[in-house]
Amino acid sequence: MIEPNLPGLSVDKQCALLSISRSSFYYDPKVETEMNLDLMRLIDKQFLETPFYGVRQMTWHLRNNDHLVNEKRIRRLMRRMGLMPIYQKPNTSKAAKGHKIYPYLLRGLRVTRPNQVWAADITYLPMRKGFVYLVAIMDWHTRKVLAWRISNTLEAGFCVDPRTQAYVARRIASGNSKLFAASNATSRAKSLALS
Repeated sequence: MIEPNLPGLSVDKQCALLSISRSSFYYDPKVETEMNLDLMRLIDKQFLETPFYGVRQMTWHLRNNDHLVNEKRIRRLMRRMGLMPIYQKPNTSKAAKGHKIYPYLLRGLRVTRPNQVWAADITYLPMRKGFVYLVAIMDWHTRKVLAWRISNTLEAGFCVDPRTQAYVARRIASGNSKLFAASNATSRAKSLALS
């Protein structure tokens, strides 16, 4: 966009025309050192095993493995990688006022045949560069995976498609909501997918 050797139009005037500061034109972003990249790989590997490690525990772990690091560097690297430890937050089991409590429909139910109860779960799988989401639908009785999908975005259609695929594979009418304990959740996902 900016030509430094343009006759008649200096860099200063070009930056003014583009409404950017001259220092941002000359700014050269710093790349991480090889040592920091190695530390980031070690942090990522350890964080997958112990996602509850915060800055202090991660620093302690790396120091025990003969790496000379301080909390400030680990905090900066973990923040740059977007890693936040998983820990119990206060009052997590208290429902908010006016929050509807859904009954557990499977309490006391004996699962004795296929297609009686299905379960769905969404998780994420770490990859070399980022992660992907995985949704799977299983039959509780046979413990078989009926359908699954992988996506890099978490959209409603991504969750509804495997359910439809499982219905087709098991030759079940799609209106049969007895399969799911949370039929409201599936109908909500369906409405989100249509909109």
